[in-house]
Amino acid sequence: MATTYSVVGTSVTRDEGPDKVSGGAKYPADVVVPGTLSGKILRSPFPHARIVSIDTSKARAFPGVHTVLTAADLPDRPVGRLLRDCPVLARDRVRFVGEKVVAVAADTAEAAEEALLLIDVEYEEIEAVFDSSEAMEDSAPSLHPDKADYIGLPKPASEINNVLAENHWSKGDVDQGFSESDLIFEHTFNAQLMHQAYIEPHACIVSADGSGKVEIWANNKGPFMLRDQLAAAAGIAKEQITLYPCNIGGDFGGKGSFMDVPLCYFLSLHSGRPVKMVMDYIQELLAGNPRHPAKITLKTGMKKDGRIWARQAHVVFNSGAYGAFKPRVYLGGADHLGGAYQIPHVNIDSYMVYTNSVPCGHMRAPAKPQVHFAVESHMDMIAEEMGIDAYQFRLINVIKPGDASPTGKEFQEIRAEDTLRGAAEAAGWDKPKSGPNIGRGMAISDQPPGSGQSSARLAMDAEGNVDLHMSLFDTGTGAHTILRQVVAEVLTIPVENVRMVIEDTNAVEFDSGSGGSRVTYTSGQAVLGAANDLRGKLISRASELFESDEDQVELVGGSFVIKGDASRTVTLQEVTSQAVTDTHGPIEGQLTYTSPTSEVTGFSAQVAEVEVDPETGQVTVLKIVTAHDVGTILNPLTHQGQIEGGVIQGLGYALMEEISIEDGRISTLSLGDYKIPTMPDIPILETVLLESPSGPAPFDSKGIGESSNVPVAGAIANAVYDAAGVRIFDLPITAEKVLRALQEKEASGKGAG
Repeated sequence: MATTYSVVGTSVTRDEGPDKVSGGAKYPADVVVPGTLSGKILRSPFPHARIVSIDTSKARAFPGVHTVLTAADLPDRPVGRLLRDCPVLARDRVRFVGEKVVAVAADTAEAAEEALLLIDVEYEEIEAVFDSSEAMEDSAPSLHPDKADYIGLPKPASEINNVLAENHWSKGDVDQGFSESDLIFEHTFNAQLMHQAYIEPHACIVSADGSGKVEIWANNKGPFMLRDQLAAAAGIAKEQITLYPCNIGGDFGGKGSFMDVPLCYFLSLHSGRPVKMVMDYIQELLAGNPRHPAKITLKTGMKKDGRIWARQAHVVFNSGAYGAFKPRVYLGGADHLGGAYQIPHVNIDSYMVYTNSVPCGHMRAPAKPQVHFAVESHMDMIAEEMGIDAYQFRLINVIKPGDASPTGKEFQEIRAEDTLRGAAEAAGWDKPKSGPNIGRGMAISDQPPGSGQSSARLAMDAEGNVDLHMSLFDTGTGAHTILRQVVAEVLTIPVENVRMVIEDTNAVEFDSGSGGSRVTYTSGQAVLGAANDLRGKLISRASELFESDEDQVELVGGSFVIKGDASRTVTLQEVTSQAVTDTHGPIEGQLTYTSPTSEVTGFSAQVAEVEVDPETGQVTVLKIVTAHDVGTILNPLTHQGQIEGGVIQGLGYALMEEISIEDGRISTLSLGDYKIPTMPDIPILETVLLESPSGPAPFDSKGIGESSNVPVAGAIANAVYDAAGVRIFDLPITAEKVLRALQEKEASGKGAG
């Protein structure tokens, strides 16, 4: 029987919504600090070159310029989230088009831009490498010959040229698995370079006045980690640095990096004034930290009865010029190359490779959209060759309760089959299609929550109002509203009586911040624990008024009652009023929580229906059904918003979004050239929710933020094949690629492109 809640499970409007839609919300670019200068950057025009000389004399003399910095003015300390391999300003050589070479701080943005034009940099171009597979060859130029000395590089250092990290997962004996297989299939897929396309570009203000105190306003979702990164780059104690909360105008994984903050710090330190730096979208697309391109090869051994028996997976991620933007150096999502399937024998090899391209970072469900595009396309190709319906093929092989994952992980409450069936039934998988050139495709994936640390402190006043104090900077997901609901539910008060108070980084020792679907799991448990702590103190106070044992008192609907005797009640306000009077301050509850690795994951299965125009190759997505294995839904409105937003983002990844790059030079330098989905592109969206009380987060809930964007590309690719008979191996699936494949099919009789 489902538990009934009073606040949890209701569609509470996001508390920050009115400020955001009215323009009242402040972002870093809106922050005004007296005396602030404008910082601008001169970037490299070459993908790989030695810096022969830099002449900044004219720029330094330009009116309004306060400081001009080159690497010679800075300590030789690279910066990074974990791997410190990125110079604050290029030192000796540049490794990608757009790398920072010189920085200027001036009274106005216009003066800073003019000063940049007066800087003369002499370069000597050297051989570059752009293809990640070619970069691994011994004959390719070594972009980081001293990589073994980098702080944060996985040990032992890879001996493969330009590989900064390699990971290997295995289960069983893959050689034995292939020898026992009746059929073997092998295919290669490519995923593109993709920007997170948040509305707000990176921005920051840094004030370092020489007294040792550093103040920062930045749109960064991991302020404590940013504090540590800056402390390391600047050679100062982290206690000297304070990051103040700001609104974040979208993240999708891209706002966890240091970006311009270390450089802004040095500009402020040298000028003695606060400095503001705001990227425009040319800079974002040129030198942000986008999603990794990937080359994925899958080799699968099959039994004649349709069982997957062995899988060898090989993936090469193009990391770009640096690995500094990744929190774990490697992309853990590569471990999903076995898919959501039971496979006895598995071997996965994953490589992160330096190239002379824009450095890549994280994006929503890192590596998994790339991986599942390949895995789910591969599944359909095998099913067709074996004469098995794609849905039935998945039912044969999908992971079931008691199964270990392809890499040997054991999860509780596995609901992959239920989720797959839910999507297929809602989409009418076995029903006739409505016309010609229409196809259906399906895909499935899973997303366990990440772990981390978070702290929460509650303070209740005499009227029963609660302030929830945290240092969790919201990325726009509505997390703060969810956490207020948790407090309200535990304390049996209206959610309107709970106010979120976001503290700076001095408030707690550390908070992992947003990311990895961990906020409700980690921060939610911290809030739940703090609320229970406060509830316990209130019950203790109430028991004194009742002159009863604490275990006989319960809090129900805003009042305390004696169990089994509803005639004796004390209101919450009576208790809080007396408690505040006695203690001369609010009554508090608090908890710091470190979440363990979750034993529960959540599955998402999707079916896409598309129409392909055989004359133009144009793909129109008609409908996407997305089914989710969920726990208790804390807020149906925000929950559905995360699902639909993820699906639309996955649609963009599947069909249109790509940073076009040739010889290291990016040509899609505006959102006019870099296409993202708009309203005419949005198909019918149908959601199927399979609820069960099995989540690891408060009230048996599960994360939802990342899962819905993962299977979309695979489902659409399979639907395109079903509609047009051509297989697209390289994302995005553009009309040009489909038309070319159709023409090749007509000419040769083959169905691949």
